Amino acid sequence: MIWIAIILLVLSAGLLRFGFRMASFSMSIKPQTLEEAEKWQQEHGDISWYYGLEKTDYTVEGYQGYLLHVQLVRNPGKTDKYVIISHGYTDNRFGALKYADFYINMGYNVIVYDLRGHGINKPDFCSYSIRESLDLIALIKDTRERYPDVRILGIHGESLGAATSIMCLKYKPEIDFVVADCPFSNITDVLKVGLKGMHLPQATVYVASLCARLKYGYSYGEMRPIDSLKDNEVPVLFIHGARDSFILPYHSERMNEVCPRYSEVHLMPNAEHAASVFADHDRYGVFLAEFLKNAGIE
Repeated sequence: MIWIAIILLVLSAGLLRFGFRMASFSMSIKPQTLEEAEKWQQEHGDISWYYGLEKTDYTVEGYQGYLLHVQLVRNPGKTDKYVIISHGYTDNRFGALKYADFYINMGYNVIVYDLRGHGINKPDFCSYSIRESLDLIALIKDTRERYPDVRILGIHGESLGAATSIMCLKYKPEIDFVVADCPFSNITDVLKVGLKGMHLPQATVYVASLCARLKYGYSYGEMRPIDSLKDNEVPVLFIHGARDSFILPYHSERMNEVCPRYSEVHLMPNAEHAASVFADHDRYGVFLAEFLKNAGIE
C-alpha cells in the first residue's frame, strides 16, 4: 500500500508540474515589436496608404488602471463613423492594419491599439478575453468621450482580438456592430486541439486550467466568449478560414447559431488561421459591406 501511495504521489506531482508548465506556456506572451509587425505587414500586404494619413497617439486607462497605447488613424474625409480594431495574440496595432483599409474606404476613422501585454504596453499575461474585454470596454467609453461626434461605432477583431470583441458584449457596450475574424468560442477546445497535435492526453487541459487559476487567478473555463452572446443586442459578422486548423471553424459557426441578434457567418475557402483577408481580399471587403448593409448600418 505504501508503494502504491508513493507512486500515486509521484504521478500527481508530475501531473501538477506539467499543469503549471502548460498554464505558464499558454498564458505568457512573447509579443512582436512594432518594427517586426510593421515589416511583416509590409511584406504581406499594401499598407502604403497608412503613412499618408493623419495619426494621433494617446493612452487610455484600461481595466485596473492598465495603460493601453492607442492610435487614431483619421479618415481623409470628414466623418462621424469610427471603428476600433483589435489584433491577434503576440501581434500589435500594426496587425490591425490589414483590415483598416476597408474601413478607411468606407468612410470610417480607425482606432488601433496594443492589447494588454502586447506592443509597447507594459508586459502582462494573457487572460484570453477576460481582462482584455474589460480593456476594450474602457476604450469604447473613452472613444465616445474623446470624440463626441461619434454617430456610428463598431469593433472588429482578429483571433484573440475577435474573442475579446465578442466577450465584451456581456457588458452591453454602446456600439453598433461587431466583426469577429476567427474567434474562439472557448479556449479549452483550442488547447485540446493543440494537445492532440502534440500527442498528449487532452484531459490534462483541466489540470492546467486548475493551475492557471492558482497561478494567475483565472481558469480556462472562464474564457468562454460564446456565453456573452446569450442576450446580445448587437449585429455580429463572423468570418473564419475554412482551413483554419488552430481555431477550428466550428467556433464561429456555433457562436453564429446562438447569437440572438442579426448575425452572419462566412467561411473563407482555402484560408488558414487569420488569413481570410489574404486568401481573397476583395471577397472579404464584400462580406463587410454587405453585412453592414444587411444590418442597417449606414
